Order: sequence, then structure tokens, then C-alpha cells
Amino acid sequence: MTVSRSAAAPSARLKSVSLREQAREELRTRIVLGRIEPGEVRSVISVAEELGVSITPVREAVMDLANQGMVEVMRNRGFRVPQLSEHDLDEIFRIRTMLEVPAMADVVRILDGAPVPRFRRLAEELTEAAREGDLVNFLDKDRQFHLGLLELLGNGRLVAMVAQLRDQARMQGLQKLADQGELTHSGEEHLTLVDAIEAGEADRAAELMRAHLAHSRGIWAGRAEPAS
Repeated sequence: MTVSRSAAAPSARLKSVSLREQAREELRTRIVLGRIEPGEVRSVISVAEELGVSITPVREAVMDLANQGMVEVMRNRGFRVPQLSEHDLDEIFRIRTMLEVPAMADVVRILDGAPVPRFRRLAEELTEAAREGDLVNFLDKDRQFHLGLLELLGNGRLVAMVAQLRDQARMQGLQKLADQGELTHSGEEHLTLVDAIEAGEADRAAELMRAHLAHSRGIWAGRAEPAS
């Protein structure tokens, strides 16, 4: 039996298990980091060649991302990342604020002052990644931190909605902001939030989340925007 080269030789980046999921996460990372420019048309074939996999898992990954609003499928051409306007980013910011600020107060009430070493560790790791300019690790730890806290509420729909909004708010000029220390500041905000959670200060934790999202709103647009 003859096996095609693309299917037989796994990429150094991807494993032979769950190729669809791994392709989806790789594309998500590239999009969120702005490594695939908005409006740029990419073919499924070219992406599959870059990842060292067959076309099928990449096509499936693209469809997953299209369903999440991260890409637009272009018939017979491939896909592209839609342009985001300031209005789009404002909408995402407002919705995340409505969801995550009261949710953070609920998290504090549920924990009732219990220590959260997992989240302190994540906050420390993402802050260190920001200092080192490790953008992939920063975004991964940041995602684990925010979604992990929401998972404590046992509301899967809330977690899914916030995850989708996070993916839609792509980063622009993230490396520049890392060089300016803006991402380090963002990382340190997570540590302050953990302090409030462990102190059982629900109102303070909610306000810290509000300020953090306001700061993040500027990061999404590629500019320094102080927390309010």
C-alpha cells in the first residue's frame, strides 16, 4: 500500500494524534498573534504543506474556526481573516465586561478565601513569558488563567462564549507592546487579581477584572492603553 508523503511524514510541530485539533490550535495562534494578516487569503493546501499534514485536518480546522467567527471561507480560494474595526473591538470589550466582571465576583464568593495556587502559578508564568517576549506562551497561559477561573462556576456556555470572544479579539503589534513592557504590566494585573481572590474581596476582584479588560482593549488594537 502506498501512503502519500503528506500523510506519512508527520511534522516536527504536529503529532499524528488529533491532527484536526492541533491544526486548529496552530491556526488560532497564528491568527491571534497577527501572523496571518487580516484580509490575507490563504489556501488550505499551502497551510497543510507548512504543517506537514494532509489537507483534510486543515480543511476541518478552517471550518471550525469559521464557525467561531475567526475566519471567512472563500469558495475555491481558501480562507481569510476578517478585518476588525474599532467598533468590533468595542463590542467585544463591552460583552466581555458584562460577562467576566460579575463572574469574577461569583468566583470569589464560591472560593470563599481559599488559596488558588494553580492560578497564582499561571499568573507568574504568563508574567515571566511577557518579560521574555515569549508571546505564544504568554497567550497560552493567559487563556488558561481566564477560562480556568470561569470554569470554576460550572457554566460551560459562559466559558465557551468568552473563549470565542477572546479568539475574535485578535492582537495587533503584540511584539512591539512586549518590547515596551505593556504585556508585563498586563501579567502583573493577573497577580493582583489572584491576591484579591485569595483575600475573598469580591468587589475588588470584579473592579480589577474591569480595569484589566480596559487595559486589554488597547492591547487588542496594538496600542498602550492604561487600565482605568
